[in-house]
Amino acid sequence: MKTAYDEMYAADGSVRESYKSYANWFQSIPDEVITRKREAADIAFHRAGITFAVYGEASSQERLIPFDIIPRIIPSQEWQRMTDGLRQRVKALNAFLHDIYHKQEILKAGVIPAEQILGNNQFRREMVGVDVPENIYAHIAGVDLVRADTGNNCGEYYVLEDNLRTPSGVSYMLENRKMMMRLFPELFSRQKIAPVEHYPDLLLNNLRSVAPYGVTDPNVVILTPGQYNSAYFEHAFLAQQMGVELVDGNDLFVQNENVFMRTTEGPRRVDVIYRRIDDDYLDPQVFRSDSMLGVPGLFSAYRAGTVTLTNAVGTGIADDKAIYVHVPEMIRFYCGEEPILSNVPTWELSKPEDLKYTLAHLPELVVKEVHGSGGYGMLVGPTASTDEIRLFREKIIANPNGYIAQPTLALSTCPTYVESGVAPRHIDLRPYVLSGREITMVPGGLTRVALKEGSLVVNSSQGGGTKDTWVLEGEN
Repeated sequence: MKTAYDEMYAADGSVRESYKSYANWFQSIPDEVITRKREAADIAFHRAGITFAVYGEASSQERLIPFDIIPRIIPSQEWQRMTDGLRQRVKALNAFLHDIYHKQEILKAGVIPAEQILGNNQFRREMVGVDVPENIYAHIAGVDLVRADTGNNCGEYYVLEDNLRTPSGVSYMLENRKMMMRLFPELFSRQKIAPVEHYPDLLLNNLRSVAPYGVTDPNVVILTPGQYNSAYFEHAFLAQQMGVELVDGNDLFVQNENVFMRTTEGPRRVDVIYRRIDDDYLDPQVFRSDSMLGVPGLFSAYRAGTVTLTNAVGTGIADDKAIYVHVPEMIRFYCGEEPILSNVPTWELSKPEDLKYTLAHLPELVVKEVHGSGGYGMLVGPTASTDEIRLFREKIIANPNGYIAQPTLALSTCPTYVESGVAPRHIDLRPYVLSGREITMVPGGLTRVALKEGSLVVNSSQGGGTKDTWVLEGEN
């Protein structure tokens, strides 16, 4: 595996330009002050209820997501290139979703094999022919980016995956910034750091912009599966920040193909539902009949165009890892442009030659389930045991179509507080891209950090932590 690109330090040990102001400040602060600040952050996060369930742990109790006080800093020119690439990518993904549920031109052109779409369980046949406002399906996209050293002490950003169903984590981006401003206000007066706190306003404006045609003052709600969901804090947080109602399935009903919310003053019509519930549980009359989380008749109202669901039903087909490999082709097909951001090189194990190569190089590769998420269902070859590799080999042979493989990238590192002190830990970045009448995003995103030494798995569900992400404005 290649040497990791260090975000803060160049190969000769010098501090990178974007970090110089922070590094000078950091070196001047006594260790005991930093210790007190870290403890204050833990207490504040605990009081705010910012927790996450880690599946697979013996205890069923939720825990704090570890927050690291050393920020990840991105120069303005790097962010601009990322922004351009993200806009291009999400535009193509929305065009792809509209196309496959309508004319299917990309399939007819043979750019993507039809069976990869039509035979995929994330392709919702119920959505064929359904028109959605502004032809937008992925209103909120969380695109995971990683940075790898490409030589000459340069780091290139790659798209690791596209999260288009119910991307989470934006509340932690906002709370991390709030915490840093509370603990270290002097840092924000030393340099120009782009703000992120206006995200809830951007999100609400975006949701209102895709209301059903003819609705001028839309009523927006957030639909949650309930307080036992691991991301419930975020659902409640965003509802509070946007000033909209947080509802569950029992709070809504459908009458004459219109959706209403029960209130103490009587039914109130709902125009836009930001749903944090998977497709399968949205409407027991159409999808899973045993779902107690959804709203009977909701899909009929959706088809009739009287309510907007964000993200749209059926977006899952575009963030399936088997489809991920085709996004560069989508960009060329729909935008007529070369991709600005590259995919991580990927082997499709449905292809015999790719399968043969992967099986011969398992100890060197990362192998993922095409429907997997949250860091589950994957093999990190360089850190896996002989038994883990053997068992995963058996799974692949039994179902090669269910997996993709990628090289083990040396994800960039950032100095991070761990038990032994400050040490480099691998990180990724999830910017949030909002699509409506226009594509918008706040500068930054959620930086996730793998706290275990050598680990490349940054997911909070697997014990990862988070950092504040600073995009520097102008020249610093």
